Amino acid sequence: MRPQWTCFPEAHCQDSKPPGPDQESESERERERERAREKRWADLFDQLDLNKDGHIDILELRTGLAGRGLSRGSLEKIVEASDTNHDGVLDFEEFTQYLRTHEKELKLIFRSLDRNNDGQIDAAEIQHSLQTIGVEISLKDATRILQRMDKDGTMTIDWSEWRDFFLFKPLTNMQDVARYWKRSMMLDIGEQLTIPDEFSEEEKKSGYVWRQLMAGAFAGSVSRTGTAPLDRLKVFRQVQSLGDFKGNVLSSFQYMLKEGGARSLWRGNGINVLKIAPETAIKFTAYEQIKNLMRSKNEKRNLRVHERFVAGSLAGATAQTAIYPMEVLKTRLTLRKTGQYSGIADCAKQILQREGVAAFYKGYVPNLLSIVPYAGIDLAVYETLKFSWLNRNRGLTDPGVMVLVGCGAVSSTCGQLASYPLALIRTRMQAQASVKGAPKPSMLALIHNIVTQEGVAGLYRGISPNLLKVIPAVSVSYVVYEYTRIVLGVDIDGRRGGKEKA
Repeated sequence: MRPQWTCFPEAHCQDSKPPGPDQESESERERERERAREKRWADLFDQLDLNKDGHIDILELRTGLAGRGLSRGSLEKIVEASDTNHDGVLDFEEFTQYLRTHEKELKLIFRSLDRNNDGQIDAAEIQHSLQTIGVEISLKDATRILQRMDKDGTMTIDWSEWRDFFLFKPLTNMQDVARYWKRSMMLDIGEQLTIPDEFSEEEKKSGYVWRQLMAGAFAGSVSRTGTAPLDRLKVFRQVQSLGDFKGNVLSSFQYMLKEGGARSLWRGNGINVLKIAPETAIKFTAYEQIKNLMRSKNEKRNLRVHERFVAGSLAGATAQTAIYPMEVLKTRLTLRKTGQYSGIADCAKQILQREGVAAFYKGYVPNLLSIVPYAGIDLAVYETLKFSWLNRNRGLTDPGVMVLVGCGAVSSTCGQLASYPLALIRTRMQAQASVKGAPKPSMLALIHNIVTQEGVAGLYRGISPNLLKVIPAVSVSYVVYEYTRIVLGVDIDGRRGGKEKA
């Protein structure tokens, strides 16, 4: 019996009219595109299959895609989503099936951005697409996003540029892409976040914001604990002329070990870690309120860069004012001798009894003055270095861990060089002895005394251990931050495990 053929719209049935030349030509072009696509996938598979065993495992993916800035969690999710036979590796069929499915998802997102259907995405279309999902950015920022994907310098993104950039980014919709772009532009890996990240209303309501802040706080805690000995050595050097701490860096380190043993190297670290969470929460809350005041009646207006810097600096000053007594306690506990205080509460009690409430704000003025030069230079240098690298390497994905760590280390060093004299004055004022009648010089008097007695170099006493801790602090903070984001469900490189995960 003759089979019955069913016809569908835009499909050709066997008993229909033979296709014309144009239809045959289009079919041939489609077959040619498919052959080219399969060849590209085969070449890519061959590049990633380092041991040429016909399979790709997670280690080969990490090695082959090392320059794409992908986290381990993202790669694991790619394998998990593609490994249909659950053997822990990808064969060619599984690999191509993942690429076929993912390219379809990327094509849908590309078409949604291409508003005028010209096959190209420009900066205005990027800006509009983000605004439609509640992410406000300037045209300048949209242009920066575009330049990262624009391989040929045309200031537009075609399908091949879009596909190649996101091919191994497991993003499934425009919200995922927006979070990826936002994080790649706003990533902060230093201890001081001058301009807090921008979050949509959906992210604020979902709890995503606080998980992100928790990840940053935990990363800061691990980083500070790891570099606490260098931090304590810095404080010793800063107050050297005020007490028993004489000599060079090595002798100061030996003194600490002799006086209190190896555990003494972490004195003051407890409260240094404790103050991270309240400072982060206060800074973020203050930043949101200051932004609302700046926007005035236009609640949806996107703040310009200098406005955001001012808002961030004011938020930082607000947070510092609120937690400053903890800064004083940190300095006193760092410098304490064995048996001087039984703990944080005892230290606070003794300061209050002997010196009064005012003692908890010693050094407050130089501390406040140091925020702007440190923050401004740190942010400016970091952004300049990062975007300079991106502009020289157009078409590449993330700069990668080493580039970001390098940018963070250089920017933090520059910020410290500019603000260090004020930080030294702050520490000396915090550490002033509480002996009745002892001189307690002002900020300007301290600067004059240091320059007169020790020269300008005296304003930078203790900076060597401070600079030594920059690279390990930034590196540890970055790594811990990335893995904590995965655990807390804010790893935007991975597929979302539900509504809130980015």
